[in-house]
Amino acid sequence: MTSATPRPTAGPDRRTVIAAAGAAGLTVALAACGSGDDGGSDAAGSGSGSGSGSGSAGDSLARTADIPEGGGKIFKDAGVVVTQPSAGTYKAFSAKCTHQGCAVGSVADGVIVCPCHNSHFSVADGSVKQGPATAPLPEQKISVSGDEIKLA
Repeated sequence: MTSATPRPTAGPDRRTVIAAAGAAGLTVALAACGSGDDGGSDAAGSGSGSGSGSGSAGDSLARTADIPEGGGKIFKDAGVVVTQPSAGTYKAFSAKCTHQGCAVGSVADGVIVCPCHNSHFSVADGSVKQGPATAPLPEQKISVSGDEIKLA
């Protein structure tokens, strides 16, 4: 009788292991870019939060009293940030950073801040105040009727 000698089982080759490690690292990096802290606020009371709107035209986002002058509020569900750069003037911009698509995290001292890489955007026109972003936040259409702010 002959006995078979046990052979080591073939495991994954080196390329497979390296590719899997690279893919796992990329997944972690992309997840970090997509996550943001939406709980920040500044001394003037402008901060972020979740709006009642779902992002559809005509949805009520906020009352004008909810948006501090010189600041703003992030409406995560609607994907917009509404600002009041000067008394009675309301603007809205995409809440998605133009650098790598992270959600902006706070509005303070006249700027909208992305927590992922610290890009700053103007509350007045969405322009880049500090990189690494190079493109402004796209403006969104809103309407103000009385004290109600709606997506247009």
